[in-house]
Amino acid sequence: MMEFSFYPVIHEQAVAWGDMDAFGHVNNVMYYRYIESARIYYMQSLDIFSKDIYTVVASNQCKYLRPVFYPDTLKIAVRIEELRKSGFRMVYQLWSVQQNQLVATAEAIIVVVDKHDLKKTLIPEYIKNKIIEIENNVNHPIVFSE
Repeated sequence: MMEFSFYPVIHEQAVAWGDMDAFGHVNNVMYYRYIESARIYYMQSLDIFSKDIYTVVASNQCKYLRPVFYPDTLKIAVRIEELRKSGFRMVYQLWSVQQNQLVATAEAIIVVVDKHDLKKTLIPEYIKNKIIEIENNVNHPIVFSE
């Protein structure tokens, strides 16, 4: 798991029996749930849920590299790759403990909106600074864009 060294947040996700589909492997929809849990874990470290903003997933994608089966535990590495004025791009790597290899990669564009009028708004400076601090803890340089 050397590729996790530049990821500040690692979320562990147990695979449940009910996560599998009729073909006997984890259903593709479950990967998005796993990624959501990892994203929330990262967001909690920002204390973002107590602020006057919401974060909204504007887009996301997942590349499935290998099927996952019950029982397993996934280690989901999360980082913010790109910081924008009103949002950011998060990237994820999903590592199977059972298979001892990467099973999926994903990314999501997250947009910040005002809690009251639900319109896109700038990321508050203290949140930006916290993101930079978290990413700097693992020497991960963030891309800044407009």
